Amino acid sequence: MMSVIQRVKSAQVQVGGQVIGQIEQGLLALVCAERGDSEAEADKLLAKLLKLRIFSDADGKMNLCLQDVGGGLLIVSQFTLAADTRGGNRPSFTGAAAPDEGRRLYHYFVDQARAAHPLVQTGEFAADMQVHLVNDGPVTIPVRMEPQA
Repeated sequence: MMSVIQRVKSAQVQVGGQVIGQIEQGLLALVCAERGDSEAEADKLLAKLLKLRIFSDADGKMNLCLQDVGGGLLIVSQFTLAADTRGGNRPSFTGAAAPDEGRRLYHYFVDQARAAHPLVQTGEFAADMQVHLVNDGPVTIPVRMEPQA
């Protein structure tokens, strides 16, 4: 499973012009399930996102995690993270999990996040979404959990 996370001052996701998820300070996590992923990769990814020390402490150093600052977590599914552009100008998405499996793992990830963290908002799987954010820093970090062989 992979994610691109952005430390944000605020973020929101809209579907059809309606805000369906919104946070203030926290993390926007664009999440993609890949072929071969399971709940184990989802669990590892969530643990990493919740404990990644990318928020500033009193000395201005990145020493605090999402849970330390009490920030929100906005989770948005994004299968395009699995894009392979090595074969030309049209990306291939064959590395992404099949839609049913991607949906299952996304919802599993969200359920686990809600059980572990009090401030979780989401997008809508497979919807045409508009994501608005104020990136803080900017801080943008790719995170990938490889399936176990």
